[in-house]
Amino acid sequence: MSFNPNIKIGVLGGGQLGRMMIQSAMNYNLDIKSMDPDPNAPCKNLVSEFVNGDITDFEQVIAFGEECDLITVEIENVNVEALEVLEAQGKKVFPQPSVLKIIKDKGEQKQFYLDNDIPTSEFVFINDKSDLEDYIDFLPAVNKLRTEGYDGRGVQVIKKEADIVKAFDAKSILEKFVDYDKEISVIVARNEKGETKAFPVVELEYHPEANLVEFLFSPSSLSEEMRTKAKNLAMDVITKLDMVGLLAVEMFATKDGQVLVNEVAPRTHNSGHHTIEGNITSQFEQHIRAILNLPLGETEIIDPAVMINLLGHPDHTGIATYEGIDEAMTFSGMHIHLYGKKNTKPFRKMGHATLVGKDLKELKSKARAFKESIKIKAI
Repeated sequence: MSFNPNIKIGVLGGGQLGRMMIQSAMNYNLDIKSMDPDPNAPCKNLVSEFVNGDITDFEQVIAFGEECDLITVEIENVNVEALEVLEAQGKKVFPQPSVLKIIKDKGEQKQFYLDNDIPTSEFVFINDKSDLEDYIDFLPAVNKLRTEGYDGRGVQVIKKEADIVKAFDAKSILEKFVDYDKEISVIVARNEKGETKAFPVVELEYHPEANLVEFLFSPSSLSEEMRTKAKNLAMDVITKLDMVGLLAVEMFATKDGQVLVNEVAPRTHNSGHHTIEGNITSQFEQHIRAILNLPLGETEIIDPAVMINLLGHPDHTGIATYEGIDEAMTFSGMHIHLYGKKNTKPFRKMGHATLVGKDLKELKSKARAFKESIKIKAI
């Protein structure tokens, strides 16, 4: 079978995930077309064609997709109805619109787990804030908007009745709070032939204020039994979705030895950034292999790694400047990735850094020192 690098690939979304995927696509002589509402999106200067447009608008997505052979996404919040039309016209769309429709709605996503015997936390549907008064006995819980939440947005912890004022006055779900030991993630890929491969389990440590990942540790310190359980669960989820592409499966490893699916993302993900330097195949190359129906790459760890998200300073908004980069570059095994975002704002993801080495304990210590050495502020 011959490989045709002239296939026209369109990516809905032009952020850092698309940017890093494009960097991998270049190694295959692939030209990428991208659309994003931000005229200065991180992908803009790397793609063969950039369209400044609304990825949630039916007509604009149709017009964009009609000029492509294959359409993929770097964010879930896209116009699925337009993708269904494009798929019916014979365009390849991965992940499939049917999968996106389930995953972009956290309520539909949780119901899918329930219907398919995928272990997850107990939950109820919420129409508006007043509904929570009926679930006082359900607390502590986590309130999540059904759509448009990402990077910690659209999530509120409701520990007690007095916290209900923080709840969302919109369609949401209320998830029973999980007494977990660790928050973990598995990146898994599947191509059209049904070949499926998972990356090793990683552990996630969240920023206490921003509710997004601050550190990632690879490999996980969980027992082999728990790692196998998590990996098999991720494979089960992508298979039951019948999905083509890359899926990030975020999970809870509980104190009583269970593994529960928290939520999934049908795309490359923050919990896979370390694979660029730490694994044989990066998540970004794996996504390309999957959507082009190529053999999937090996996922084994080359060296232990710690990934650090580089977040905008909580008190700064404006044109970004990076303090401490010169000091940070003295750390051995350090790789910096900046995302091409001109402006910083509180807790905005401006880049990430990955430290690789032989001793994970030493890497963790270096990572915390590294984080303190860089400050992303406004000029």
